[in-house]
Amino acid sequence: MEREIQKHLSKVCIEVAKENGWPNSPEVMVSYPKEKRFGDYSTNVAFLWGKAMKLPPREVAQKVVERVDHPDIEIIRVDGPGFINLTMSLGWWHKGLREVLSQKEGYGSSSLGRGERVQVEFVSANPTGPLHIGHARGAAVGDTLSRLLEKAGYSVEREYYVNDGGLQMRILGQSLLARCKEVMGVPVEFPEDGYKGGYIVELAKKALQELPDVMDLPEDEAAAKLSRWGAEEILNGIKEDLELFNVDFDNWFSEASLYESGAVEEAVRELERKGLIYEAEDALWFASSRFGDDKDRVVRRSGGAYTYLAADIAYHRNKAERGFTKLIDVWGADHHGYIPRVRAALEALGYDPEILKVLLIQLVNLLRQGKPVAMTTRGGQFVTLREVVEEVGKDAVRFMLLTRKCDAHLDFDLELAKEQSEENPVFYVQYAHARICSIRRTAEERGMSLPEDWERVDLSPLTLEEEKEIIKKLTAFTGMIEGAARSLEPHRITYYLHELAALFHGYYNRNRVLLDDEGLRNARLALSEGVAIVLREGLRLLGVSAPTSM
Repeated sequence: MEREIQKHLSKVCIEVAKENGWPNSPEVMVSYPKEKRFGDYSTNVAFLWGKAMKLPPREVAQKVVERVDHPDIEIIRVDGPGFINLTMSLGWWHKGLREVLSQKEGYGSSSLGRGERVQVEFVSANPTGPLHIGHARGAAVGDTLSRLLEKAGYSVEREYYVNDGGLQMRILGQSLLARCKEVMGVPVEFPEDGYKGGYIVELAKKALQELPDVMDLPEDEAAAKLSRWGAEEILNGIKEDLELFNVDFDNWFSEASLYESGAVEEAVRELERKGLIYEAEDALWFASSRFGDDKDRVVRRSGGAYTYLAADIAYHRNKAERGFTKLIDVWGADHHGYIPRVRAALEALGYDPEILKVLLIQLVNLLRQGKPVAMTTRGGQFVTLREVVEEVGKDAVRFMLLTRKCDAHLDFDLELAKEQSEENPVFYVQYAHARICSIRRTAEERGMSLPEDWERVDLSPLTLEEEKEIIKKLTAFTGMIEGAARSLEPHRITYYLHELAALFHGYYNRNRVLLDDEGLRNARLALSEGVAIVLREGLRLLGVSAPTSM
């Protein structure tokens, strides 16, 4: 809806510029005023335009206002230093509700990302242990962001980077070998940096059953075989947990494959051909400081082993070669130092470093009875994603993990997540949808005739200010989707849904829907249906269900 007003104002600004010999105006942006007294829509284009031309913004705004001619604009005026505020007719808002009822779950879709291919890489936890609640936040953010971008018209591919190469795999093999010996009753000194979780003991027992000859091998071979077997077992468990969490991937990319194919060596050689690799202290260094990094980085150690960065360079080179217009990586906050390094590598290899966007996921503080639960994979003290989902439900976990911006710390209160009260945000939103479904069921039970086609219902009886406010919120859905997609902020969806649910709950508590007056009843039912449509689609984007009863 605001796009139509935006286009009309843009056209007016072009006319005003021609008439006055002015340069074209800045892009016209339309927003919703925070205070109702300023109307339904507002734009600061005259303020920005006047400032650029060194003219009084109010003078510029007045010239724009004089040229505006739109049948649904009831009031247009200049406020403050040059803001243009508009108040729309009731018919305008009824038309907006009709669009929701007509487009149903398609409402809110956008062509913003048409023609763009985006890869979203997320979770990518090492296959050395089960997923915990920290990984779950990355999963919720990455999956919801992917759904959001698709809603905004982007072509999206979801990828999981399997860290199945390097030191952590050797440690996994050594940890399993030690536990296998313990299970067999052989005294052993457990590796100091080994993985100590109880899951390693269970894996060791299973390994002795499925790999009965593994302990006959030399220790190095046994550890290597256990590492490969254990990583596959753990990865299968990760896939099961993600499926339980309603997260799917289009591609699982193996880090080990980069070494096996020679991609890591080739990426380093290409940088060397460009004169960006040099030798010092018996190691190979990438001159990343030439591209904005704070210092140069080692890509191959003195012993000949490649660093994690070397694999990351090869991996992002591979991504860029696949033709994506945007690469979105969802990383833990402790990886923030890697951003300039990887961007430096992309630029050094001839790619635009700006194609890489990184979302940093801050820690989740899991609270039980008000006390934080410690989580360390190697220390063996952590609560798995599966345990949390089984305790409070997938919907609560996904929604709660998206209630704050991903780079902010988040407290996850297990008791709140289980509450059936308005204090629990997911319950509050889902209950709004269930309540609307209950209203419709009650109408059917009472023998009330319901419209076969909601979009043809006469909406003129919707004259209350709070009915208009609900419709305004519904019509803001598309703009919210586009804004969240541009800024890569999926948490905006939870904010929006909570605000919409609050408007509907308040309206329902103050107004009867199932009235004897058929015309008003059907109009209010149509309004309720519009709310249900948007709630349902918003929850789908979050990967959360929209129950019909609670």
